[in-house]
Amino acid sequence: MVDNSDNAALRALRSALPDEVVLTDPDSTGRFSHDEAEWAPCGKPLAVVRARSTEDVVAAVEACAEHGVPVVPRGAGTGLSGGANAIDGCVLISLEGMNEILEINPREQLAVVQPGVVNDDLRAACREHGAWYPPDPASSPWSTIGGNVATNAGGVCCVKYGVTRDYVLGLEAVVGSGEVVRLGRRTAKGVAGYDLCGLFVGSEGTLGVVTEVTVKLLPGLRAPERTVVGYFDSLVAAGEAVAAVAAAGVVPSALELLDQHCLRAVDEWKNMGLSAEADVLLLGRSDAPGQAGEQEVDALVRCFDEAGATWSARSTDQQEADALFSARRLAYPALERLGPLLTEDVCVPRALVPDMLARIEAAAQRHDTQIANIAHAGDGNLHPLIITPPGDDEARLRAQRAFDDIVADAIDLGGTVTGEHGVGLLKRKGLHAELSPKVIDMHHDIKNALDPAGIFNPGKVFGDPS
Repeated sequence: MVDNSDNAALRALRSALPDEVVLTDPDSTGRFSHDEAEWAPCGKPLAVVRARSTEDVVAAVEACAEHGVPVVPRGAGTGLSGGANAIDGCVLISLEGMNEILEINPREQLAVVQPGVVNDDLRAACREHGAWYPPDPASSPWSTIGGNVATNAGGVCCVKYGVTRDYVLGLEAVVGSGEVVRLGRRTAKGVAGYDLCGLFVGSEGTLGVVTEVTVKLLPGLRAPERTVVGYFDSLVAAGEAVAAVAAAGVVPSALELLDQHCLRAVDEWKNMGLSAEADVLLLGRSDAPGQAGEQEVDALVRCFDEAGATWSARSTDQQEADALFSARRLAYPALERLGPLLTEDVCVPRALVPDMLARIEAAAQRHDTQIANIAHAGDGNLHPLIITPPGDDEARLRAQRAFDDIVADAIDLGGTVTGEHGVGLLKRKGLHAELSPKVIDMHHDIKNALDPAGIFNPGKVFGDPS
């Protein structure tokens, strides 16, 4: 039943916005109510506002603040932690329609975009101007810059080039009761005041709604990459190779791990002919130019071999190498076809990757559950994917216990519960285990100061983990 405050909020929304912008029919709002985290709960929104401009967002936030209605910002819905999931009675603000690239400035090495711009679309547009935007999450063909900012997304090349926060110079956001603020800068340097722009990156919509982003670009086009492939007969052996690469001081442009479960799932889905000839595959890349690139490739092969690779080689077939990296990006949706996935996102020190992979294997055995492994292995960011048969409640319970053990193991090794996907709903318990009570209180203080009405994505990230 819709109460009086809900009716008042709807009337305010419809008064301030065109009818086609405000959706209330459940058949229309359903697709907006959740992200890709199948295990995270989602509620029923009061309405969905399909924003076309900052002014639309302001109108929606003003109405919600006046009537105490929660606001949940949403991009393309590719998140994997439930951060964009609806809360009962909330107003979902969909930003995917705000998809204009407003400026690409190669001279100042920056671009200004609306939050609904798709990551790969920005990268393609920058290439036309002889510039490069590095962050490249596996969902880059579909995910939006606004969503990348919300979770501080990483990606395949971030082992060398860093994550989203490293490239956000400034942003515009709607905060409080509908005020518009600009944070950050356009200059190459700037230290005036607290880094409120950096605070918003990774805040998962809990501090306000980002409506414009200014990102740093790298000059020139990216050098062609050389690829190294290594086969390993165990996760631990592949982990030893990752640790060896880090110890050797080699910084590849990518170092990705896929196990046989992933490659088989991609083959069954896309018929790419990627037969898994080993239990685990490591894919390394170097984009260093000239002789430096040759030396990096040689070092990667040497590290793979010394760690016990059953086979390793520099790829001489660019099409084959690209297919392997394509399989890496397709692994999650391919596995998703097998049943509901409970997705991990732990990150540990690179030297401890072998230990963490061994603990993941032990959790799978202990709880009799199937775990497929993909990873941005070069920076210690591991994505164990726990697969459960549809409708098997016992399997879901076992999977949840394995999930909790993996989170606890990552923290025990000095790691973190999330390297790039965000906390959302799935990792709140782990976050409270990772951070001290005083640090949790500091986060609540910041949230209360910037969102005194408590309307922005309440319950996410620092909500009750029980």
